[in-house]
Amino acid sequence: MLHGALEGVKVLDLTRVLAGPYCGMIFADMGAEVIKLEVPGKGDDSRRYVPQVNGESAYYMNLNRNKKGITLNLKDPKGKEIFLELIKNVDILIENFRPGTMKKLGLDYEELRKVNPALVYGCVSGFGQYGPYSSRPGYDIISQAMGGLMSVTGWPGGEPTRTGTAIGDVLGGLNMAIGVLAAYNNRLRTGKGQMVDVALVDSVVSALEIITQIYLQTGKVPEPIGNRYESVYPYDTFKAKDCSLVIGCGNNKLFSALATLMGRTDLIQDPRFCENPLRVKNHAELKPIIEKWLSDKTADEAVDMILGCGVPAAPINTIDKVVADPHISGAREMFVEIEHPVAGKMRVTGCQIKFSETKSGVCAPAPTLGQHTDAILKEYLNMTDTQLQSLHQNNIV
Repeated sequence: MLHGALEGVKVLDLTRVLAGPYCGMIFADMGAEVIKLEVPGKGDDSRRYVPQVNGESAYYMNLNRNKKGITLNLKDPKGKEIFLELIKNVDILIENFRPGTMKKLGLDYEELRKVNPALVYGCVSGFGQYGPYSSRPGYDIISQAMGGLMSVTGWPGGEPTRTGTAIGDVLGGLNMAIGVLAAYNNRLRTGKGQMVDVALVDSVVSALEIITQIYLQTGKVPEPIGNRYESVYPYDTFKAKDCSLVIGCGNNKLFSALATLMGRTDLIQDPRFCENPLRVKNHAELKPIIEKWLSDKTADEAVDMILGCGVPAAPINTIDKVVADPHISGAREMFVEIEHPVAGKMRVTGCQIKFSETKSGVCAPAPTLGQHTDAILKEYLNMTDTQLQSLHQNNIV
């Protein structure tokens, strides 16, 4: 058992696929008891996503580790009755249905708060619970498109580009976790629960940070600019002898250190580059100067030299190198081995949040479909074996 910072907190997780399960994963990794509720016989859509290991989805297993799994038919009157009894016994509910779905079931927040006024109800959807687009379906790619991220990702003149991972979903999951924990803290003070409404599109818009400010303050519509940054320079990818690396000079001191390392102290006083706004403006002239210096060095050699003078630099790791990295995978334990009852031994991504006193991490594999149904209903609702047998026979669980 994981004695984490959220030990004792009980979460009912109705979420599917990525954004919601990511939020529930964070809670579980920090020690909460997270009960994953799925549709009998079918379960989370992501159980059928690839890659598969012995018929079990690695996608699902990574996002649902540390959780307990039950099945329950919420369209059946008896299933609803059981659900409402469970609601009386949990602190938090999270869901990521399209707005209106829970209301159609008669299980929306307004109904559930009558059963448990202290319930913190977290919901994440494509466009949020209100507004003209609220009823639209939402996936990660929709949020990246509508939120503006795709319009500024990629290379000048290229097609709008989705980020390499489902960052809209991840941002939505993170924001729901933050909001729910804030609401839970408020509940500890007041005894009252509340709804936390998070939209994937809002999450993407918030994460654009300086991009929207460029338009709001100047009227210029930002476009794709490759790997450089709008606010500081040099902050970009640069070609070395064998491959590219990244350098990040966030202030004049760092630029001076880089210029000195390059043997180009003249650049420090150059009227094109002496201040950051000028370097941003004249980035196209500065980049080839840096790349000429890099042309006889491998990326690894250059990174070591640049780091040696205190300037941020890094190789551009492929995923195999990330997984083998002694800092990321070793010291920071970002990939851990677990034993799944069907998939067997496998590695999943570790917990990114570390604590000095309480433990966070992965201590249990994702549940098989309905694995803990009987145990949870016995523990939470004191059901007998006879009652459970009837529920199974009637396809309620």
